[in-house]
Amino acid sequence: MQQIATFGAGCFWGVEALFASASGVNSTSVGYMGGHTPQVDYQAICQGDTGHAEVVHIEFDDSVISYAKLLDIFWQNHNPTTPNQQGPDFGTQYRSVVFFHNPQQQQLATALRQQLNDSGQFSAPLVTIIEAASQYHLAEGYHQQYLAKRGQTSCSI
Repeated sequence: MQQIATFGAGCFWGVEALFASASGVNSTSVGYMGGHTPQVDYQAICQGDTGHAEVVHIEFDDSVISYAKLLDIFWQNHNPTTPNQQGPDFGTQYRSVVFFHNPQQQQLATALRQQLNDSGQFSAPLVTIIEAASQYHLAEGYHQQYLAKRGQTSCSI
């Protein structure tokens, strides 16, 4: 069955490339979610005034790839212990965030975040925010499949 997942884990170009290559992912797009302004674009988000995060919006077939597997990919491919930073990118738009689309996603994300914290796998507590999905703003066309358009099919986040 077709499902939706939305994650923020730093610059959305690398996050999208990572998920686009996963078996069972039918489509990806990048955009903005979680802010407090009704209109948003890349210039506004870079100024840090809108409250939005850069996100990848994923449509997936849960008979091929589970939401739990997508969460595993998410947590294993960025640093979920640094607030508002991924690599050289700083700002609230780069926060580690899971936007859930239903109560089952919320419960699973919360449980798995707790398991990871309890496991000691990371040297610091996870700061990943888990919040309800809100309005998704599709990013400008030049951001869509940015790395794929340049001949790159994957990228470390």
